[in-house]
Amino acid sequence: MAGGGDANSRQLDQTPTWAVATVVAVIIIVSIILEKVIHRLGKWFTEKHKSALFEALEKVKGELMVLGFISLILTFCQVYIAKICVPYKAADSMLPCPSTRNKSKDESSTEEHRRRLLWNDRRFLAGGSATTSCREGYEPLITVDGLHQLHIFIFFLAVFHVAYSAATMMLGRLKIRGWKQWEKETLSHDYEFSNDPARFRLTHETSFVRAHTSFWTRIPFLFYIVSFFRQFFRSVRKADYLTMRHGFITVHLAPGSKFDFQKYIKRSLEDDFKVVVGISPFLWATVVIFMLLNVNGWQALFWASIIPLVIILAVGTKLQAIITQMAIDIQERHAVVQGIPLVQVSDKYFWFSWPPLILYLIHFTLFQNAFQISYFLWIWYEFGLKSCFHENFTLIVIRVALG
Repeated sequence: MAGGGDANSRQLDQTPTWAVATVVAVIIIVSIILEKVIHRLGKWFTEKHKSALFEALEKVKGELMVLGFISLILTFCQVYIAKICVPYKAADSMLPCPSTRNKSKDESSTEEHRRRLLWNDRRFLAGGSATTSCREGYEPLITVDGLHQLHIFIFFLAVFHVAYSAATMMLGRLKIRGWKQWEKETLSHDYEFSNDPARFRLTHETSFVRAHTSFWTRIPFLFYIVSFFRQFFRSVRKADYLTMRHGFITVHLAPGSKFDFQKYIKRSLEDDFKVVVGISPFLWATVVIFMLLNVNGWQALFWASIIPLVIILAVGTKLQAIITQMAIDIQERHAVVQGIPLVQVSDKYFWFSWPPLILYLIHFTLFQNAFQISYFLWIWYEFGLKSCFHENFTLIVIRVALG
């Protein structure tokens, strides 16, 4: 680089000790503060007997450790990886952007979004301007600058996955908080009178059955169409909550027991959170696959963004269908009921009779959403908003909006 290339590639032996000490001190202080915050948070979870959230925090710490190992491996191996040379033919295959090899220097200098120009602009981030020479007809498998950019992407992905999971957890708790009033109503005399166990009622006149049964429940096609649209409106009604509460207490506790079902659901949400906050090897594998298929012109990431949308809509439809099916089963079993209808929750209502599949699908969706948004922001950060990665900007906007 002209007029200062030596300064940008200066080694530690030519760096002032105060500069080295300042940078090291800042890194150590930030790391200690982060460690103390996590420790305090874990201690608070333990004191409040929130074991599920404590386990979720341990998973986050585990992810940070994995990130540390990835960072260590990339730092120590980047020079050796950059020494691996491949033929031009292989290097120019399956590119995420059009090849710039045959373009003139003047033309390439005007295109700020091209990778090689940006790699030169950010070489100081990779700790120097280490170059690798390959024989004629060959070039590095991936440059040191490319490895550094990959390093940043992995960090973006892990951070946004945890953020997405935490945001979903907070939204879930916010929705559950709205059910607290319903729980308080179960302690009132009006509730005990209106749901007197000795009182007989026609099944189809109860609030729960009436809200979920109609002519459309007898037609399979309409059954799923209505279930699909119901997920966008008040997905859990008061009658649903009180019926599920009654069924749970009847099966697990003595009749007439005073039990805070809303608080139990809140603890269950925390148990689910510790599952979705982790990143499994399968999820890491999906990242590798999607990055492999992100070839210029294929629009693979756009089609990949549709998968989580389809999954989450299918899950919402299925959960609504399960509630409706339970209401239908009550109506088929009894013409008359005492008090609140008794629902019988069973694994048979779920896909493959395996309820955890729903949670795994939600986990997959959260991770894929995090991948989409982190990939978009990473490209924006590294290559600019109007880069070759975003040639069809309309699809990019749709992709992010879907997430």
